[in-house]
Amino acid sequence: MTLRAARLIHDADVIAYHSARHGRSIARSIAATHLRGDQIEEALVYPVTTETTNHPGGYRGAIDEFYEDCAKRLAVHLDAGRGVVVLSEGDPFFYGSFIHLHRRLADRYPTEVVPGVTSLSAGCAVLGRPLVEGNEVLTVLPGTLAPAVLAERIAGTDTAVVLKMGRTFPGVRDAFTDAGRLADTWYVERATTAGQRIAPLGEVDPATVPYFSLAVLPSPVRGPDDPAPLRAGQADWVLAGPASQPATSTSQPATPPAGEVVVVGLGPGAQDWLTPQAAAALAAADDLIGYGPYLDRVPADPRQRRHSSGNTVEAERAELALELAAGGANVAVVSSGDPGVFAMATAVVEAAAQPRFADVDVRVVPGLTAAQAVASRVGAPLGHDFCVLSLSDRLKPWEVIERRLRAAAAADLVLAIYNPASRTRREQLERARAALLDHRAPDTPVVIGRDVGGPTETVTVTTLGDLDPAGVDMRCLLLIGSSTTRIVRRGTGRDLVFTPRRYPAP
Repeated sequence: MTLRAARLIHDADVIAYHSARHGRSIARSIAATHLRGDQIEEALVYPVTTETTNHPGGYRGAIDEFYEDCAKRLAVHLDAGRGVVVLSEGDPFFYGSFIHLHRRLADRYPTEVVPGVTSLSAGCAVLGRPLVEGNEVLTVLPGTLAPAVLAERIAGTDTAVVLKMGRTFPGVRDAFTDAGRLADTWYVERATTAGQRIAPLGEVDPATVPYFSLAVLPSPVRGPDDPAPLRAGQADWVLAGPASQPATSTSQPATPPAGEVVVVGLGPGAQDWLTPQAAAALAAADDLIGYGPYLDRVPADPRQRRHSSGNTVEAERAELALELAAGGANVAVVSSGDPGVFAMATAVVEAAAQPRFADVDVRVVPGLTAAQAVASRVGAPLGHDFCVLSLSDRLKPWEVIERRLRAAAAADLVLAIYNPASRTRREQLERARAALLDHRAPDTPVVIGRDVGGPTETVTVTTLGDLDPAGVDMRCLLLIGSSTTRIVRRGTGRDLVFTPRRYPAP
């Protein structure tokens, strides 16, 4: 970005940026190092992107209503005298979302538009090929045009760049083929970022193409008979200083060696439960990624970039981590408790199975999980065989959860129950308790640990019959005893719970 843009971002009272519903903003991630940390942030989250909508005005109506709402939100800050910066990838007036806000606000408030480097300029830069020279004509096209229209425009121009690909890629590729220009066209993905990818357009798998990609038909500056065409990922020259003094030719790949992704377990909450191995992994990272409240538990280091996001975007966090690592960064993905227990390790490993991340190393650093932490507060309820279950039905049907609950209860296993309830999931625990009572006595011991290791820790020992679901939320973990689990009442006021090591013979 320009020096002026960096200064304005740092000095602004309010930072606004667009994102899809996953909450991750490319514009914000680019500007992150220039934010002060005390600024008001306005996340302008699109109600729809590529999916359908039941809005009475259709997609256009939903988007227009969204921009009206965004303009009103920013107007509140402007009326209060706050300076507002709206972040925009590339150039704000080049297919930028900012245009819709400018149209609604610029006639009422003093507005400055700071130009930026467009994606097509960046794409040709990383290709090492001129965009246009002499009297050549450049045509810029959106991939959303019909393939036949694209083919006609491509055939009638000297150089071309097609934006807005993603799902439109097959049609774009067909258009270059029909225009007879496919062999000369390049694919550029996320130019100048850690996730940059360059390849001949005809060799790209459509399933791997994101929205932020280009098809570039550059200037034929070398001539049609050039015996040594540019290879993907190789620059012709490294320019250092005046353009009349090119540096030595280079054959180094444009993409640096891959870094690694380390998924780090922070433990349930207490800083002294963080393992030395986890602390070392956090200290060595260039980028930290995680759910906001978990990321806040990691001490700030001005050397590191921090990427915070919401609680339900695990797949997006994993993809971001792998993309940064593919560009050479050492990335730590933070997770509460142990990352392999209903946490981020699975999301990262699943995303790493994609062929494009085959060269990115992934490590998992274990942490103390909540079941162990809660058990330690009351003695040894997990002293014999036990089962770990989540009551969240966000990623699996409730029928599967209940079937597993009943199977574990029938097998007389102690249960460690994660994600027992939330603001929107209140009936699941009621149903789970009813299912367990079909197999367990009402006096079965139950331990409720809330925020164990945190500043508001509470531990309650009760029974299955007396368990009150109204007092349970997402910060709780439940331990449900087996038929042999016992409560030991003690004069100290701190009861102990244990499950004997020996199981009675049948």
